[in-house]
Amino acid sequence: MLSLKGILAMSSPMRLATIALLLAQPGVSQTYTDCNPLQSSNCPPDAALGQSIGVDFANGQSDQFSATGNPTYDSNGVSLSVAQQGDAPTLISDWYIMFGRVEITMKSAPGKGIVSSVVLQSNDLDEIDWEWVGTATQQVQSNYFGKGQTGSYNRAALHDAPDCQNTWHKYTIDWTSDEIVWQIDGTTVRALKAEDSLGPYPQTPMQVKFGIWAGGDPSN
Repeated sequence: MLSLKGILAMSSPMRLATIALLLAQPGVSQTYTDCNPLQSSNCPPDAALGQSIGVDFANGQSDQFSATGNPTYDSNGVSLSVAQQGDAPTLISDWYIMFGRVEITMKSAPGKGIVSSVVLQSNDLDEIDWEWVGTATQQVQSNYFGKGQTGSYNRAALHDAPDCQNTWHKYTIDWTSDEIVWQIDGTTVRALKAEDSLGPYPQTPMQVKFGIWAGGDPSN
């Protein structure tokens, strides 16, 4: 489970409680990459998770994730706060998965301009995500990209997530070579077949990233 929780536009803590990952296969090897293998032949190999895990952030810092910003931990999980211009705290997995299932229980952060996100992203910019806008209290957006090709930004879909800033919901991404399924509280809200993908279908090893930022901040 993962909890995202915020208070104000520029002081919104994002709370992560726990996360569960179930893998179909191990990997071997917000939109950025340290080394894109489509542009360089010298990228280092990616570390594989290679197992199913559950992380409870209420137990404190996890050795499965690296953090930017200054996370704090308590019995509810980890809190990532946007306190000033330029803040975009993120937890990033130290490993990659090649297909698998990610389940997160969370509350999204409120606040005008505040965006909370859960992103699966590869080094060559394949991406699958959930995003919450701080002024949208009843919905969440699902999205995907392949090789960084955003097109006309026509791949997003909106889904009902009642009172998502105050009510715990479990959000799932189930990613296989044939299909991506997005679920809320165990109910499928979107399913994308690979052959129906608008542009390249995501199919390279991905890290798991959780973050929060101010959408109107020119630093982000």
